Amino acid sequence: MTKGEAALFRMPSELAYGVEGMDGVPPNSSVQFEVELISWITVVDVCKDGGIIKKIIEKGEMMGPPGELDEVRVKYTATIDDGAIVAKTPEDGLEFYVKEGHLCPALPKAVKTMKKREKVNLVVQPHYAFGDDKKDSNTSFRSFPQSSVLRIDLELVSFKPVVDVTGDSKVLKKILKEGEGFVTADEGASVTVRYTAMLEDGTVFDKRGLDGTDAMEFVTDEEQVIAGLDRAVMTMKKGEHGLLTIKPEYGFGNAEVKQDLAIIPPISTILYEVEILDFIKEKAPWEMNDQEKIEACKRKKDEGNLLFKNGKYRRAGKKYDKALDFVSGDIPFGDDDLKLVESLRVSCWLNTAACCLKLLDFHRAVNLCSKVLDVESSNVKALYRRAQAYMETADLHLAELDIKKALETEPQNREVKLLQKSLKQLRAESNKSDAQIYTTMFSRMTKDGSTATKRLKIDNVENNNKPLEEVIAMELEKTAVSSQPPDEGVAVDSSS
Repeated sequence: MTKGEAALFRMPSELAYGVEGMDGVPPNSSVQFEVELISWITVVDVCKDGGIIKKIIEKGEMMGPPGELDEVRVKYTATIDDGAIVAKTPEDGLEFYVKEGHLCPALPKAVKTMKKREKVNLVVQPHYAFGDDKKDSNTSFRSFPQSSVLRIDLELVSFKPVVDVTGDSKVLKKILKEGEGFVTADEGASVTVRYTAMLEDGTVFDKRGLDGTDAMEFVTDEEQVIAGLDRAVMTMKKGEHGLLTIKPEYGFGNAEVKQDLAIIPPISTILYEVEILDFIKEKAPWEMNDQEKIEACKRKKDEGNLLFKNGKYRRAGKKYDKALDFVSGDIPFGDDDLKLVESLRVSCWLNTAACCLKLLDFHRAVNLCSKVLDVESSNVKALYRRAQAYMETADLHLAELDIKKALETEPQNREVKLLQKSLKQLRAESNKSDAQIYTTMFSRMTKDGSTATKRLKIDNVENNNKPLEEVIAMELEKTAVSSQPPDEGVAVDSSS
């Protein structure tokens, strides 16, 4: 039934009062009930074990429920079975962080199921009320029996969402005021903010856009401000007001830093109360014409090159990825621009692969170089970098094929020749290592009559009684050479 519904129920005797009947109802009588559903109270078993039963007295708003990191404001009155008040909040309620808990274990568990302005009655069994012996200093739980059932009339007045910006709890954003719409100031946006920056003890060390100071303008993801502020602002909407808690790793680190209003000691956690006044996002590729896309790609690529020269490989890689967004294969270009667009793609793939090698992401480096070789099968840079990656992943045969093909294209390339020399050394070390393993295996054999052992002994005589592991290494080298596929299996682009 729905609220306010009136219905007539007709019941046969076996579902009513049966053969015995009751006062006013003869035996074996069919009966009818006229029923109206006036209202109901929703009951929730919060922990699915009967330990916390929540009766919803008044439904809340759409906002909620709060998360583990959020700060909530609640009002409550807690009593035990005889009606004695155990604890009560002030008239305007009190605030606490959900993850830190308050009053008793049941309270944060219940709050995480509630919406803003929701009012409930909780029936709390002792193990969720008193069982952990961690009493709040503002309550008098100690004076009541530990076996008491706790009853709490609770209202979730409001809550402030807290966002873990970096995923490691080292930059937290508490939203004091929601912003407009759904669009955030993401990477590359030109933003205008005002803020008060302070130490944990409240000492203000910087202000912008307040008390006669100018607001701050900067471009996100360009290292123009500390990393914590930069990362947090990229999650904010226009008009949003938040309180940032930034650990030293995303702040000023181990250094002592002198600011306009105070000195920041080393290893300081800092707070920023910041409001984003405005931002202008970069144009998306679909908002540009062909020439604008090409120019944007060139600009991002040049920015990446500068970062690479300065050793900032991760940020450089992101710039190259951004550049590729503007010349993606999914975007159609006119015939006059296709050759230039293809060369830009190849250049960005190669540069990103170079970043991946620096960052030890060898599998992605292989994939990016392979993309280049799908377009330009004899591109020496792609072959060289893919060979480097293969050597790092111990794919020595594949590295050798790439080096061989690169030298077919540029026989005098010094870097490729040096890489070939390194590969030979690496292969020799690998064979020596394998030989040591096999030597150990053979030394443990109790019978010298095996065919393999006899063969090694004969080979040893033929090789002037060289050390056994050296003979094995020679055999491994022979095996490696004989197992290589024929050269005709390698495609060569003679047009280069």
